Amino acid sequence: MKKKPLIVGNWKMNLTLREGVEFARSLSERISENSNIICGICPPFVFLNDICKILKDSNIYVVAQNIHNEKSGAFTGEISALMVKEVGCTHVLIGHSERRQLFGEKDSFINAKIKMALSIGLKPILCIGETLKEREDGKTEYVIENQLRSGLNGIESDCIKDISIAYEPVWAIGTG
Repeated sequence: MKKKPLIVGNWKMNLTLREGVEFARSLSERISENSNIICGICPPFVFLNDICKILKDSNIYVVAQNIHNEKSGAFTGEISALMVKEVGCTHVLIGHSERRQLFGEKDSFINAKIKMALSIGLKPILCIGETLKEREDGKTEYVIENQLRSGLNGIESDCIKDISIAYEPVWAIGTG
């Protein structure tokens, strides 16, 4: 059986709660169970509970935009994997280019987040992609291979099926 493509929309730091609720309701009416795609949305953390309630009985995944690699602790402004799972998230973005570039997240930290997500039953979406400079320097394959190898380092082979890979060339998106 052929696997359906996963299409995920990241809201980033956009939409108000009202707009997000309206969008989630509208999307759930339009995406049928027989669709030939799997759909996910990534609302901001403060909307997760509301959006998860709306989409609870739909076939749309609610995806967290990030998690910390520790179960709990003194990490002001961070969110744990268990917190997002408890409100109803099934997946989590890890390694997004903005997290790598703006927050300095390194491959080892990204790998630790993937392991944390898997340990509590969240499905990681590992984001990979090269910058414009890396592309122009002919380093695309090297960068992608390194991000994949580092991100998946030490992951048990039976867990690989629960990880999705999102290729997002940084130069092709708004922040690139």
